[in-house]
Parts: sequence; C-alpha cells; structure tokens
Amino acid sequence: MRVVLQRCLEASVSIDGVVVGEIEHGLLILLGIAQEDDQQDLDWMCQKVSGLRIFEDDDGKMNRSVLDVDGAVLVVSQFTLYGNCRKGRRPSFVGAGHPTMAEPLVDAFCARMKEIGVRDVQTGRFGADMKVHLVNDGPVTLIIDSPNSL
Repeated sequence: MRVVLQRCLEASVSIDGVVVGEIEHGLLILLGIAQEDDQQDLDWMCQKVSGLRIFEDDDGKMNRSVLDVDGAVLVVSQFTLYGNCRKGRRPSFVGAGHPTMAEPLVDAFCARMKEIGVRDVQTGRFGADMKVHLVNDGPVTLIIDSPNSL
C-alpha cells in the first residue's frame, strides 16, 4: 500500500464538473493498492496516517496529528502510484492491485479512518476520471509505503 499524503488548507475532487468530495483543513490522501496488499497493510497504514504528527502546535512545531487538530481527510484512489517507469517510455502498472480487490480495500481504508476517529472522511469515486483541487499547506507532502509494499 502506498500513500502520497498532503497537508492541506482545502482539497476537493470532482467528476464531470461535479464536486463529489471536499474538505477544508486536513489531509489529501492519494491511495494506491498493490496486488499483495491485505488487511494488515490497511491497518498499519491507517494507524500511521492518522497518528502522523505533521500539523503545527502552538510553538510552530510539527507535533499534532490529523486527529489532534480535528482535521478531515479526502481519500482519492490512485493506481498510478504503482506505475513502474524503469523501462521504456510507458509506465507499467502490473504492480497495482486489480480493481476487484483494490476497490474493497479503498472502501475499508475509509471506513477504518472513521473508526479511528477522523471526523470527516470524503472520497472520490473508484475508477473514475477525477479532477483534484488542492491548496497544499506548508507545503507538506509525504510518501508512505506499508512495510510489505513493493
């Protein structure tokens, strides 16, 4: 499982000009599922993302998590995070999870984030042609791979 995490002031995702998910202060999470990802990867990633201290405290230090600041998350499925560009000029996506297993894991990721205590979890639509709008805060952008990731 791979995440590109962006601390944001606002983020939204639209399909055919219609906003389907929108947040203010929080995290934009681009979520990639690999072929071999399972519940263990999902649990690990949700704990890591929700507890990551990347929001500033009163002293301006990155010392608070999205839970601590009562932030929201916008989760956008992103199979292209597993694009392999080592050979040739066209990325290979053979490492990305097949939609039949990836879509339920994306849904489970969102449900788990809610269970952990994220107050507002918004999403795009799996497999759709989405347009993502972001006002990155900092900017703070991190890439996180689960321990069993490719």
